[in-house]
Amino acid sequence: MELATTRRERRRGLLGRDAIAGVLVLRPCRQVHTIGMRFPIDVAFCARDGRVLRIVTMREGRVSRIVWRARFAVEAAAGSFDRWGVRRGTILIVRESAVDE
Repeated sequence: MELATTRRERRRGLLGRDAIAGVLVLRPCRQVHTIGMRFPIDVAFCARDGRVLRIVTMREGRVSRIVWRARFAVEAAAGSFDRWGVRRGTILIVRESAVDE
């Protein structure tokens, strides 16, 4: 897991990469884009308690709708959330200590 909390880290996100192993957590985040990205991603917009409010799969060159109640977003390679069983209503727990593992 990677965590992006500064404006610069969130702006950079997954740009310049060919893939991601695991997830990138963007905090705070209510909207994402895939402009300039090289691969499609799954995005889960989550409430403060980690409850998934909305999931989208985004191809390159797209901009998501704003999810006003979202406090953070989790990005992964397209298809990951289906494999992991992540759905709307799932609670995702982000442990910042896991970033260095």
